[in-house]
Amino acid sequence: MWIDTHGHLDAAEFDADRADVHMRARAAGVTTCVIPAVEAANFDTVRLLAHAQQDAYALGIHPLYTPQATEEHLAQLDAALHTHRHDPRLVAVGEIGLDGFVPELNTPEALAQQQRFYKAQLKLAQQHQLPVILHVRRSADLLLKGLRDTPVVGGIAHAFNGSLQQAQAFIALGFKLGFGGALTYDRALQLRRLATKLPLSAIVLETDAPDIPPHWLYSTAEQRAAGQPQGRNEPAELPRIAQVLAELRGIPLDALAAATSANAREALPRLQ
Repeated sequence: MWIDTHGHLDAAEFDADRADVHMRARAAGVTTCVIPAVEAANFDTVRLLAHAQQDAYALGIHPLYTPQATEEHLAQLDAALHTHRHDPRLVAVGEIGLDGFVPELNTPEALAQQQRFYKAQLKLAQQHQLPVILHVRRSADLLLKGLRDTPVVGGIAHAFNGSLQQAQAFIALGFKLGFGGALTYDRALQLRRLATKLPLSAIVLETDAPDIPPHWLYSTAEQRAAGQPQGRNEPAELPRIAQVLAELRGIPLDALAAATSANAREALPRLQ
């Protein structure tokens, strides 16, 4: 059985067939998906969806949403974490973090706003004794600095694609590293090396559905220009993604399922 530690199942891409997506996930052996919020406006949406589908959820403000975020949204997050503190399906504060890829988010003013919300949400995670789910895109060193300044009870570095040294630093702080569709590409040599060198105890699996499609769902720019849509990722793809990792590491698929599910429960204890 599998745990998808990151899937945005509330996304509009699933509006037409969300129930079917859920059924396919369960049929594929994906027993749980963690649904992270991205802004205050979808806190209730992810919570209600997680309960309806017997999944799990996290509450937080994604770095891509910090330009329009306010102090009131942080207050809403604090209130929601308090109100639902006994909800076993609330497993983390997330998705939070920093994004070093989007140019307009990396002007001095925008980066300062990202960092302010990251630090504030780490403090909330610390206060509410919850792990965090981190958005890590060209931002690993800054995220690590924040974690050293404001220690939390661990969590997951989502869609990790940093260096081995950065990976080891996250692991030392009690984090697991999320791997998904990106490692299915033959050209992802650095990511594949990382996924094989790291201890198995540090790895969790994720889809980031509907994003980061594995290679069999990916459409090139030329194909999209010709009218072929980009493939939509979903939790049911997780076992096939995992098969790639199992082959890279030379271990049986069922052993990978057992290990990564145990790792997910260690990173997010309420999944127990």
